[in-house]
Amino acid sequence: MAVRSLQGEGSIALGIITLVRFSLQAPYSPAGDQPQAIAATLRHLDAGQKHQVVLGVTGSGKTFTVAQIIAARQQPALIIAPNKTLAAQLYMEMKSLFPANQVEFFISYYDYYQPEAYVVSTNTYIEKESSINDDIDKMRHQATRALFECQDTIIVASVSCIYGLGSPENYAKLVCSLAIGQEMDRDTFLGQLVDLHYSRSDKELGRGNFRVRGDRVDVLPAHHDREAVRVDFGQQQIVALALIDVISGKELRQVESLSLYPNSHYLTERQNMPTIVQEILRDLGVRLREFRAQGKELEYQRLEQRTLRDVEALEQLGFCPGIENYARYLNGLAVGEPPPTLLDYFPQKFLTIIDESHITAPQIRGMYHGDRSRKQVLVEHGFRLPAALDNRPLNFDEFLAKSDQILYISATPGTYELTMAAERYAEIIIRPTGLVDPVIEVRSATDQVADFGRQAQVVIKRGGRALVTTLTKRMAEDLSMHYRQEMRVRYLHADIDSLERAALLRDLRKGEYDVLVGINLLREGLDLPEVELVAVLDADKEGFLRSKTSLTQIVGRAARNVSARVIFYADRITDSIAACQRETERRRERQLAFNRQHGIVPQTVQKELPRDLREIFGLQQKSRLAIASSEVDKAIVKKNKAMQKAAAMLDFERAAQLRDEIKVLKQALLEVDSGS
Repeated sequence: MAVRSLQGEGSIALGIITLVRFSLQAPYSPAGDQPQAIAATLRHLDAGQKHQVVLGVTGSGKTFTVAQIIAARQQPALIIAPNKTLAAQLYMEMKSLFPANQVEFFISYYDYYQPEAYVVSTNTYIEKESSINDDIDKMRHQATRALFECQDTIIVASVSCIYGLGSPENYAKLVCSLAIGQEMDRDTFLGQLVDLHYSRSDKELGRGNFRVRGDRVDVLPAHHDREAVRVDFGQQQIVALALIDVISGKELRQVESLSLYPNSHYLTERQNMPTIVQEILRDLGVRLREFRAQGKELEYQRLEQRTLRDVEALEQLGFCPGIENYARYLNGLAVGEPPPTLLDYFPQKFLTIIDESHITAPQIRGMYHGDRSRKQVLVEHGFRLPAALDNRPLNFDEFLAKSDQILYISATPGTYELTMAAERYAEIIIRPTGLVDPVIEVRSATDQVADFGRQAQVVIKRGGRALVTTLTKRMAEDLSMHYRQEMRVRYLHADIDSLERAALLRDLRKGEYDVLVGINLLREGLDLPEVELVAVLDADKEGFLRSKTSLTQIVGRAARNVSARVIFYADRITDSIAACQRETERRRERQLAFNRQHGIVPQTVQKELPRDLREIFGLQQKSRLAIASSEVDKAIVKKNKAMQKAAAMLDFERAAQLRDEIKVLKQALLEVDSGS
């Protein structure tokens, strides 16, 4: 897509490319294996090679190496992380390394998401349920806006970046450009705001809202929550433009021109809607005739009723619930054509960096098939038109086609990455800090819970922190409750809000608590220099969470502190444990030889605390107690639903057990709220 714009002090002119250079700011230079890895990677990129791999052990400065490559290439970059926790950490690190450039954050905006589904065996239709995080939605709008306005843009994203998004061409067409002296009356402007899916609210000015006071209109753009736009109209023209404080209404500064971006990525020009509706109705007719020929009257009525309701909303409002299922029509795409995604908002030349590629690449590869199988059932039973199948993530070949050049980063790269990169492969084994991979101690799993408690107490007394990994979310929660009487402990798993996850990790480093219990979120990429003990419960339970790759990644969490230890609780040495020990020893020997040769004494990584993610985006911060309270609240709601389900299925023993657990949680909530 060629549309780009110029970023200036309050001015945006679509169609002009901003030639702003990436400016890497760091108090240190590449060291250890970093220089050779940077040089080799740049050589392959400059030669136009599509795939390259950097194997970087934990604590070797992979993020700094990637930043050096971005600065040298001077191209926009997309960094894809395997989960929201690591995406948040990478975002904050890149923000600190490129403070003068546009570093943005793009992850799924759902705090809770239950996709629409139909279970044929029980004839059960499950409606889509979701809870959208408004703060993250704002960040997503900031990300796409930055790609329109700035060439010096780095987007840190989760795998959600391969899911369908509105067309960038439609998005660009709907951008409303404003300038002092521009011929436009107030009512025309209000009509444009409605087309951009902004809502009128004269009482409270929220994000995506506007208010009208005479000839003055205040608008809070989709990508802001503090600075609103004030437009004053005279005789058929704009006479003043200013940015104002949302709360006080105080004018912050006047501007000559600016642009307002749509409040949704799923929009199209209103004049195109009649054609779009005709296409939907034509496909509806085809599908209804198929159902009638097959004698599927129930499916016929179901599809007709739902689609006609959606069409009416599209005609009247330009929007409808589940509009993403009609994205193919809105974007003017053919059947089966890949949907536009965040990748389409990038210019033609950009660098894709897949962090922790050993798990991120398989995630990207697997998203398409799971989504397709669920929607195929909905289409077959009349809940959706076949066009819903084209509202999907990219398949892996499409992802590769939309990516220009790809750099895979991992301490344990997978077979696919190594095969694709062939000889285009660099290692960062030597750490500039001289830190050595810890020796792995294997202890019996028979008394693992009590033993870890004793080992953690020793670490805590000297001011260190501890991580312990389990196999299930339930066990993580139960362990945190068990240890709460003797140490300050929290748990971390996928049910924790993405912004709160980053806050939890920051609080661990600050010493707000001492022990963090988790599952797979405690493996890849977490940068916690204060951690002196990493323990793996049930290390001999072979499987994904206890594979060689997973165990090697877990060991890496202890590679940033000179006093760190690793304990595997196992009653037998599995093949994965043995392979992990061999790889760890290989890396130890190489680092020790380097240290002896250069007279290096290992030092614990010294790293400043990252800024709170909520502070960076100007969001309302939560206190530690507020975060803890919200965690308990969520657990109560979850267990209450499970209790009701158990009772409905006449499983009264399970329901009674859940009832008792809810009582305990409510008591814990009272303790948290009282600050005890």
